[in-house]
Amino acid sequence: MTGFFDGIDALRYEGPDSDSELCYRHYNPDEVVMGKRMEDHLRFAVAWWHSLAWEGGDPFGGQTFERPWHPQDDMGRAKLKADVAFEMFEKLGVPFYCWHDADIRPEQGSYRDNLRTLEEITDYMGEKSEGSGVRCLWGTANMFSHRRWMSGASTNPDPDVFAYAAATVKGCMDATHKLGGANYVLWGGREGYETLLNTDLGQELDHMGRFLNMVVDYKHKIGFEGTILVEPKPQEPSKHQYDYDAATCIGFLRKYGLEGEVKLNLEQGHAILAGHSFEHEIAVAVAEGMLGSIDMNRNDYQSGWDTDQFPNSAPEVALAYYHILKGGGFTTGGTNFDAKLRRQSLDPIDLLAGHAGAMDVCARGLKAAAAMLEDGGLERALEERYAGWQRPEAQGMLASDLASLQTRVLDEGIEPQPRSGRQERLENYVNRFV
Repeated sequence: MTGFFDGIDALRYEGPDSDSELCYRHYNPDEVVMGKRMEDHLRFAVAWWHSLAWEGGDPFGGQTFERPWHPQDDMGRAKLKADVAFEMFEKLGVPFYCWHDADIRPEQGSYRDNLRTLEEITDYMGEKSEGSGVRCLWGTANMFSHRRWMSGASTNPDPDVFAYAAATVKGCMDATHKLGGANYVLWGGREGYETLLNTDLGQELDHMGRFLNMVVDYKHKIGFEGTILVEPKPQEPSKHQYDYDAATCIGFLRKYGLEGEVKLNLEQGHAILAGHSFEHEIAVAVAEGMLGSIDMNRNDYQSGWDTDQFPNSAPEVALAYYHILKGGGFTTGGTNFDAKLRRQSLDPIDLLAGHAGAMDVCARGLKAAAAMLEDGGLERALEERYAGWQRPEAQGMLASDLASLQTRVLDEGIEPQPRSGRQERLENYVNRFV
C-alpha cells in the first residue's frame, strides 16, 4: 500500500438516508435495473489523465497539486502512480480505467525510449489488473500536448509527423490489446486548423481518413476484438476541429468507408461546446447505430471552455441514459469520468468524493431513465405524434413524386391544421421521474 489514501475506507452503498461523507447513496452495483446489474449497465471507468496525471494547472496558473509521484519524469514515479491508481479503483469499486500513453509513462524525448517505457508500464499495469480484476475500458494516444503535434497528427503538413503519429498509435494499440482493452479511442486534439490561409483542408481530411483506415486494418491484423472509437470535439484547442460533433464525425466515417468499423465516444462537455446537449449527441449516435462509449462530465455554463467538472445534474444525466438504454445500452463501451477536481481541491479524499458523487448522480439518472422507459410515457407520446405516418397512403407518399402529391392536395382539398407539440407537458412528465 502506498499510504496515499491512509485512513480512508473503501466506499460502500449505504442508501439515500446515509449521512456519511464518503459512501454511495444511489449507486448499488448489484441492484437490478431492467434485468441487468447496475454495475453492468454503467460500466464506470476512472480517467488516468485528470485523476492522476493532471497537476492542477489552468490557462492562468501552474501546478497546485503536490502528489508523491511528482514530477512525473521517471519509471519509479510512474509505477507509484499506478500503485495509487489501483488503490483508488479498489476503494471506489470501479470496474474499469482509461489512459493516454503520456499519462502512464514519463516523457523520454525520443520515440524509441517512450515506446520502451510504455511497454514496461503496460506489463506493470497488466499484473495489477490481473490481481485486482479492474480492466482497461480503453486506451488512446496523446497526440496534442507535445510541441511536435502543434500542427496536427494525421493531418500534419509534415509527412514525418504523420509517420510518428502512426508509430505512436501502433504502440498504444499494442498496449491496449495487451491489457485486454474493450475499446481503442482516437481523439484528434490538434486535427483541425488555426487559419485556412495555410491549410489544405481537403488533403488533411483525406490523410485523416487514410490514417483511420490504417488503424482499422491494424486492429484486424493483431486480432483486437475491441471497438475503435473516435471522439468529437469542437474548436478547442484549434479554431476549427474536423471532428466537430457526432453528425460531423458520422459523415466523415461514411465518406471514408469506416461506418461499419468505427463508433463514437461522446463527451458531455464537448457536446456543450458544440452548442448541443449531451442528450442530442447521444440520440444522433443511437439513431445511426454508432454509439460506442461516453465520457461523463459537465462544463461550467458561465465559462466558454472545457472545464471538465464532475457531473452533478441528475435530470441531464437521466436524459442521456434514457437514449442509451433506448438504444440497447452499452456493449463494449461504458461511462468514463473525463472529469477533474477543481485546482483548490487538494486532498486525497477530494479525489474519491468527486467520483463518488458523480457515480451517485449517474445511478440516479440511470434509474430515472429506466423508470421512464418502463412507464412508456414518452414512447406513447411519440407514437401518437407520428401515428399519421402509419397509414398506407402516408407510406406511399414516400415513394411518390412532387407532381402526384400536388394533385392529391388539390383533389382532396388538404389544409393541414397544426397540432400541439406538448413540450411543457412532456417536460412535466420527465420531472416526475427525476
